[in-house]
Amino acid sequence: MKITVILCTYKRCQSLAKALGSVALSVMPGSAEWDVLVVDNNSPDQTRAVVKDFSSRYPGRFRYVFEGRQGKSHALNSGIREANADVLAFMDDDVQVDPKWLQNLTAVLSDERWSGSGGRILPEGGFEPPKWLETKARYALAPLALFDLGIESCELYEAPFGTNMAYRSEMFSKHGSFRTDLGPQPGFEMKNEDVEFGSRLLAAGEHLWYEKSAVVYHSMPLSRIQPSYFLSWWHIKSRAEIREHGIRKGTKWFLAGVPLYLLRAFCAWTLRWVFSIDPGRRFSRKVKVWSLAGMIEECRRGTLASSQVSNGESG
Repeated sequence: MKITVILCTYKRCQSLAKALGSVALSVMPGSAEWDVLVVDNNSPDQTRAVVKDFSSRYPGRFRYVFEGRQGKSHALNSGIREANADVLAFMDDDVQVDPKWLQNLTAVLSDERWSGSGGRILPEGGFEPPKWLETKARYALAPLALFDLGIESCELYEAPFGTNMAYRSEMFSKHGSFRTDLGPQPGFEMKNEDVEFGSRLLAAGEHLWYEKSAVVYHSMPLSRIQPSYFLSWWHIKSRAEIREHGIRKGTKWFLAGVPLYLLRAFCAWTLRWVFSIDPGRRFSRKVKVWSLAGMIEECRRGTLASSQVSNGESG
């Protein structure tokens, strides 16, 4: 079984070097054939030089591909086209992987019952959740790209996160590639391209595996551990969900292109937020308001775009 790790990067040459340094130390069976394909998404820094350095230090282990079309999904799809492997694993340029990460993540995929796998994404050492954040909710730390379903490996009924996932390569020819309207790009941080692909496979009846021993450690920059970052992340995430799934089926009532159920929910959660006293609960409700605002914005954008297309066709 041949494995290729696809790592897409943009303007992060310093953290990229740490990420490559960690995967270079991967402990794999002697019979395993594997490499790392770095897709440079038009970086203006020393990304090419960093990859060239690793390529010279580890001959045959690292490859470099340039993708000039801006956007992570373009880079991911370019990596899929360039890779020539049975299994494609994915990691980001701001993580460090456990030495046995790749082996543990991909071992199950030798069994054709499993189409893909995902592992645990943990914070780098020393991280403490901020006091203003309630962490009881399952996805409370999702803006920090953390994914941890516990210490028992099992079948996975939700899509894994993009920095710690692997799929048999035939899944991309069978179910298509990553949606380019969902991947982040400079000035347009729409996310969800990774979760949408995994959800697409699950909806098609494919089976995914959660491997508790496949661990990566995600960086925790202070710029992300801020209320403003969390609010922005959930706003964008909610826009992506409307773009991915659309509005609730059977919806009949709209105002300016926005379903009334979203407007009612927005007003209700705004009142709950305004009158909350407990700091953690207050922020959680504020997050809900920002999320609903994102959904409303995406509905409005979709309505305006449809109107412009109709006007153009009429003209």
